[in-house]
Amino acid sequence: MKIPKTTKRYCPYCRKQTEQKIKTVSTGNKRGTLKRGGIARAKFRGLGIGIGNKGKWGSKPAVSKFKRKSKTTKKTNIMYTCKECGKSKYQKKGKRAGRVIQE
Repeated sequence: MKIPKTTKRYCPYCRKQTEQKIKTVSTGNKRGTLKRGGIARAKFRGLGIGIGNKGKWGSKPAVSKFKRKSKTTKKTNIMYTCKECGKSKYQKKGKRAGRVIQE
């Protein structure tokens, strides 16, 4: 999918049509290290050390090669930055494309 580097569209901050830069941003956010069930949090709690069955934190064979990804492409999110006021508007609606090429 080809996306131009600039476009003219409405800026909600300037309240008029302005030239805007287009940038692709990654979708989703990364899980925090101290979230419930996070490996780092479990290490802080002292799990995965000592005698006995380590359970979730014990040695396991790599499962990644058995798992199959269902999606072949990633969704791309677009960030628009106004050239006049410099403010950015993030468009969440991701388009699924094999690859995004900015012209």
